[in-house]
Amino acid sequence: MALKAFICHILAITFLVLPIVSSANFSFPTIFNFGDSNSDTGGLAAGIAFPVGPPNGQTYFLKPSGRFSDGRLIIDFLMNALDLPFLNPYLDSVGAPNFQNGCNFATGGSTILPANAASTSPFSFGIQVAQFVKFKTRVLELLAKEKKLQEYLPSEKSFQQALYMFDVGQNDLDGAFYSKSEDQVFALIPIILTEFETGIKKLYTGGARNFWIHNTGPLGCLPRIIAKFENGSSKLDQFGCVTSHNNAANQFNMQLHDLCTKFRVQLPGANVTYVDIFSIKLELISNYSLYGFKQPLAACCGYGGLPLNFDNRIACGQTKILNGSLVTAIPCNNTAEYVNWDGNHYTEAANEYVSSQILTGNYSDPPLLLVNAYLIGSELFDRLKKNVVRL
Repeated sequence: MALKAFICHILAITFLVLPIVSSANFSFPTIFNFGDSNSDTGGLAAGIAFPVGPPNGQTYFLKPSGRFSDGRLIIDFLMNALDLPFLNPYLDSVGAPNFQNGCNFATGGSTILPANAASTSPFSFGIQVAQFVKFKTRVLELLAKEKKLQEYLPSEKSFQQALYMFDVGQNDLDGAFYSKSEDQVFALIPIILTEFETGIKKLYTGGARNFWIHNTGPLGCLPRIIAKFENGSSKLDQFGCVTSHNNAANQFNMQLHDLCTKFRVQLPGANVTYVDIFSIKLELISNYSLYGFKQPLAACCGYGGLPLNFDNRIACGQTKILNGSLVTAIPCNNTAEYVNWDGNHYTEAANEYVSSQILTGNYSDPPLLLVNAYLIGSELFDRLKKNVVRL
């Protein structure tokens, strides 16, 4: 009955408000995105030739697309909602990419704090902001010489009207726990957010006015984190997630929320939207069966079997000799039944759910009057509709 009530509620709202996303709240000509693997559409693969091979991309793109997932990411679904094409990575110059509707500076493994020798990505948040500044300067120089390039590049007005999106910080917390106690990680958070503040203010000074800031998700619910820390001093919560890591994520998010409030006071004319990704993802993990999923924590693509299907010695898609046997980390039969893709990232099905909740506007501060037109015709909508019929 709970599932039926939820689905009927979603369908009722969807049809009552058919079929518009409020143009006053979520309509932008251009998107500039900054972040890590949660929104990387190919930056790390292009920038340092990081291997993002099969089976990544198998569900939607039918081949690797530079994304750390079996298909689309949250950023891809949001671009769909805006009726805009997927963002091309800033670092990918192959194929004459079109940047008219924006550019993606996010790269997998990126942190807010400056990268060091152990970092997966050298493109930390400060570097991404510097790349944007260079990108904007070069674009305006080119447009001043040749107006026809507006078919491929954003106009000066587009930079002013653009939405600047951010999903970064998870890797700072993640990496810190390998050398610091929970209290020490907590103490690091203000330093991380000071660096983030510097980047936001630099963008604002350059003319950015619309800021869309995702908080960080439940880090302690990733299979890799659980496998690493479940047998140590860290405790697991009622959902099987590592408490210390989720505590840190919550502390980070509280301070990030305070910083967003501060931005609204200190940055005249800025529109700052804080999006609670943590709550959306934790709701999915804790009540996964309500949304059509069967595995909330296990990796779809991994090795070792349930409950986590994750082994840090072998990554998704790899073949190695482990314990004297040749083994391959293969994907599950139905990715739509899994929340987690590879131990670190989410499946397309999970990303679609998260996106649908973002677009309700209920997880934003300030609240947004968004209509979830995106659901109409989507795979998620079809799944919900079929479940209603069966019930």
